[in-house]
Amino acid sequence: MDLLNIDQYWKLIEEKLNTWIETGIQHIPNLIVAIIFIIFFSLFARIAGNVMRKVLRRAFDSHQIADLITAILKTCLILMGIFICLDFVGLKGTVTSLLAGAGIIGLAIGFAFQDMTENLIAGIVMGIRKPFKIGDIVEADGVFGTVKTINLRNTLVETFFGQLEIIPNKILFRNILTNYTVIGERRIEIPVSISYADDPDQAAKLLVNALNECDFVIKKQETNVYAESFGDSAINLLVWFWIDYPGQTGFMAARHQAISVIKNTLEEADILIPFPIRTLDFAIKGGKQLGQLLTEQTDAEQVNDKQSATSTNETHNKQTHADAKSIAKSNTTDNY
Repeated sequence: MDLLNIDQYWKLIEEKLNTWIETGIQHIPNLIVAIIFIIFFSLFARIAGNVMRKVLRRAFDSHQIADLITAILKTCLILMGIFICLDFVGLKGTVTSLLAGAGIIGLAIGFAFQDMTENLIAGIVMGIRKPFKIGDIVEADGVFGTVKTINLRNTLVETFFGQLEIIPNKILFRNILTNYTVIGERRIEIPVSISYADDPDQAAKLLVNALNECDFVIKKQETNVYAESFGDSAINLLVWFWIDYPGQTGFMAARHQAISVIKNTLEEADILIPFPIRTLDFAIKGGKQLGQLLTEQTDAEQVNDKQSATSTNETHNKQTHADAKSIAKSNTTDNY
């Protein structure tokens, strides 16, 4: 009985092995085609990656972004070849399982490295849109300087204080970014005050003519002076003009020269830049007359002086009386 069972088991195993061998022999052509496809896709991915790398390095300022996109492209081509080969061999279920597993792994990695992924995606998007390039002067999130390096996850900006700031790409992507190099021009605004006795129109005409004589001023038709407000002791004016930026004359140098020109022009025209002045008016409703206030203050001071003099005299008399007593007592002691 046991021998019969063993024979049956052996026959089943033999039939299974024969089935596998027949299936394997039948799939040999498909396997050969699959291997050829893998070799073809590997070579194609390498050639396409090299071509794509050269093109992307010309398109992007950051080589890291170009290399990353190239690597993603090569990986996609190789995976496509593998899935096609598995389908040729007859492993469609395996392809579906691999795709499902890849999706789950992708979600897990995305949640685990959320900040890193966000910076990475922001770097790729900025590399495509190109809001700035290396050498541009930008301002974002309180950082103002020159772009030195653009990486996948961050951007290096050298400030005008000589410090190197590392800014995550998601901050540059989310927040307001000012690029001063794109337009190549910048307006400078300088506030100045003149006395109420002077004419604002005359001062504006003189300042516009004087500033337009400076070499660094461009768009001279837009150089202007506006009355901004009434100050406590002066009329506040706002002077503005345009310069090339970045240009031969820097922002600080242009502003310094403009302030000197404004001061000298106003002085030559005898237009006063006043110091802060405060006028006290005691005659307003609810106030006191200045004469009455001074009289009350003088009377109060005289009363204080009299009280001080009286107190001094009383103190002096008490001290004299005490000294007299002390001398008399001393004489009595000597007699004894």
